[in-house]
Amino acid sequence: TEHPFGHLIDTLLSEQYEERRYFNLQKLSDVRYEKLPFCMRVLLESAIRKCDGFYIKTDDVSSILDWQTQQNQAEVAFSPARVLLQDFTGIPAMVDLAAMRDALAKQGVDPNLVNPRCPTDLIVDHSLNKLHFKIYSNRKRQQTFKWYFNACFSLFCLQWCSKAFKNINVVPPDINAVHQVNLEYLCQVVQEGEGFIYPDSVVGTDSHTTMINGLGILGWGVGGIESEAVMLGQPVSLTLPQVVGCKLVGTINPLATSIDIVLGITKHLRQAGIGGKFVEFFGPGVQQLSAPDRTTIANMCPEYNATVSFFPVDDVTLQHFKHTSCSEEKLVVLEDYLKAIKLFRSYSDQSDEPQYSEMNLSSIVPHVSGPKRPQDRVAVTCMKEDFINCLNEKVGFKGFHISKEKQATQVPFLHEGAEYNLGHGSVVIAAIISCTNNCNPSVMLAAGLLAKKAVEAGLTVKPYIRTSLVPGSGTVTHYLNTSGVLPYLRKLGFEVVGYGCATCVGNTAPLPESVVDAIKQGDLVACGVLSGNRHLEGRLCDCVRANYLASPPLVVAYAIAGTVSINLEIEPLGVNSEGKDVYLRDIWPSKEEVNHTEENIVIASMFKELRSRMEVRDYNKSAESALFPWDPKSTYIRCPSFFSKLVCTPQSIEGAYPLLFLGDKVTTDHISPAGSIARVSAAAKYLQSKRLTPREFNSYGARRGNDAVMTRGTFASIKLQNRLIGKTGPKTLHIPSGQTLDVFEAAERYQRDGVPLIILAGKEYGSGSSRDWAAKGPYLMGVRAVIAESFEKIHRNHLVGMGIAPLQFLPGQNADSLELCGKERFTINLPQELTPRQQLTVQVERLTNDMDVAFFRHGGILKYVARSLLL
Repeated sequence: TEHPFGHLIDTLLSEQYEERRYFNLQKLSDVRYEKLPFCMRVLLESAIRKCDGFYIKTDDVSSILDWQTQQNQAEVAFSPARVLLQDFTGIPAMVDLAAMRDALAKQGVDPNLVNPRCPTDLIVDHSLNKLHFKIYSNRKRQQTFKWYFNACFSLFCLQWCSKAFKNINVVPPDINAVHQVNLEYLCQVVQEGEGFIYPDSVVGTDSHTTMINGLGILGWGVGGIESEAVMLGQPVSLTLPQVVGCKLVGTINPLATSIDIVLGITKHLRQAGIGGKFVEFFGPGVQQLSAPDRTTIANMCPEYNATVSFFPVDDVTLQHFKHTSCSEEKLVVLEDYLKAIKLFRSYSDQSDEPQYSEMNLSSIVPHVSGPKRPQDRVAVTCMKEDFINCLNEKVGFKGFHISKEKQATQVPFLHEGAEYNLGHGSVVIAAIISCTNNCNPSVMLAAGLLAKKAVEAGLTVKPYIRTSLVPGSGTVTHYLNTSGVLPYLRKLGFEVVGYGCATCVGNTAPLPESVVDAIKQGDLVACGVLSGNRHLEGRLCDCVRANYLASPPLVVAYAIAGTVSINLEIEPLGVNSEGKDVYLRDIWPSKEEVNHTEENIVIASMFKELRSRMEVRDYNKSAESALFPWDPKSTYIRCPSFFSKLVCTPQSIEGAYPLLFLGDKVTTDHISPAGSIARVSAAAKYLQSKRLTPREFNSYGARRGNDAVMTRGTFASIKLQNRLIGKTGPKTLHIPSGQTLDVFEAAERYQRDGVPLIILAGKEYGSGSSRDWAAKGPYLMGVRAVIAESFEKIHRNHLVGMGIAPLQFLPGQNADSLELCGKERFTINLPQELTPRQQLTVQVERLTNDMDVAFFRHGGILKYVARSLLL
């Protein structure tokens, strides 16, 4: 049919390139378009181009144009230009599509009909499991090590998915971390397809997807279930957001790194209360930020709870793309097109800028964040005082409650034949990891130059400290090596051990036993320092209680100091061989030194090196087959049971028991399988039944393609607090028998008996990083509904996507106010015709004491008495 906005189609003409067609939004001749924030203009262009009257309607276009009055009210559909998958979520998504092909083939339907409809990139990068440290000095050995653990993924992703599915590009391991590939290779700013050019946009399953906003590309993170829907052609539904403008003014402090700027802006935006909103940056201060600086700032969206942090394309962006091997013709097309539809930002004319909040960049000083939350920022000059206060405070977000007489405790221990001492604040883990800032050459070069100056000054890092360098990109290694600083990082123990997620998700080498024993003996608050953007308690190592986020050069500095209980402004980092004190100011590289190295060595070479590696990718592909040849012996990839029944199940839920009775703020970390597989867990029992030893268990992340492992790992967190048993741990009460079991074992018994399950919860159920298995796992356990006071939005959508009903208590009510003990049976009548926010009646069959439970289990009091007489 005729396109409803066909009259907007225009042609971009120039002698420098072939003509291109596009939808010219200026032809709307609508004053509302002139007032739209730039990020809203990207949404509008997509709605106009994709308007088909079914998925995306003309009402969506009208709502976006009426953004000023419709924000936070109207629901609109958005079709992104592409989907970005990392392997933790992408491989299960591909497994689901492969299983869907099997199910359709059994029904006589052509399995080749199942393909991603939206262009999709799958980057295999998260499966790195760092079992050793400081041993890899050879690139080939690194590859061999990683491919050993990823042989199954190699067969499935590289040899089958890339061949069997259309519209998908698979990037193998050892190329880059997902967000780096997105920044350095996949981003186009302007896409071409279906006869048109249009703005690039993306939704991704990696939490760092928002980094792309720094290059003027609209993108944000979604869960695995949502990404699968977009892959299959469904648009993303979102409520038109508020757009908060952040005006940057002032001059940047020469000692402040981009990380300091990031944390300063994070604090400012967190205080502004911008949860769920879009942020758009403008003002003269923006031009002081390089493109990598902008991507680093945009990456922190999850930490200040924004959906997007958008930097419109400007001259700095164009200059960046000139250094990234972008062709001259593409640059001209890009600039002409963005100017034609008013998506190019010029800071010389400020007459039409709206009045937004301002932030003075000169107020930013170096900080770290911790010891438990990223929002708890500490100026480096106040670090020692703050840590002592943390020791004194009662146990909480900032406290450890160490008595005064024990704060000076020093525990001697032996390591590699030498004696050392550990105390409160001792650094035992120092990691420059792939998250957040490794995309920014300035901070990585600053760390390298600091290491160079430290080694030349005669400083070292104590050998028991678990140091590691896990860049997000092979290009980082390239430019660190090219600039001559990598050997100095190695001398301090920061050896490149691979590319992917490591320390940040708990994949770190175990601490030496002597260190662990010393920590336990003195009940010490040992510390980890890492250059990430989050540090959930216990994730790095269960015996390391204090964890601080810091810029890469500060990670090196604290590793040298060996403690966080130090004022780096007035106390020396260490003593050189001549007995002279060496201070941080003595070895801190100047901004001019860093910028000179970056501009003259890094930018052009790093992108040239990446593209050459991408172009020479070579891996064998199996013979083309529409159906994946599942290996029944594989414990990594398994056909899931989501499609075992394609018939609709009845909506009503009758006689359900609560599997869990949870409190407030249960996060996806509590729900979803993550980290290593404990030897006493249900997943471990399953793997042992497959004749695997504990050394072969690997992590939940590596086994995301096996639903049997992942289901057993659901609710397996040692931090889970279940009111049915009254203590912390991955256990629950099997109500009919009264036995305390692993959560999976209880769910399995309920399913054998044909009993549906629900979960009772408090406020903000499912908060935290969105994870698809936080919904898939409960579904496979037999959970039909979650009744909570409130839900995190993405997780609520995931529950719906898996067929689990997210039911919310009425305002002012909760489990306690309704006097629920969690041992009742629940019947929920869901009508065939449901409407949003519809009120439902839940019938509760109360079993108020153990006798009631016994009567019910035996089928009533008469049978109970009769059976008692038979005994």
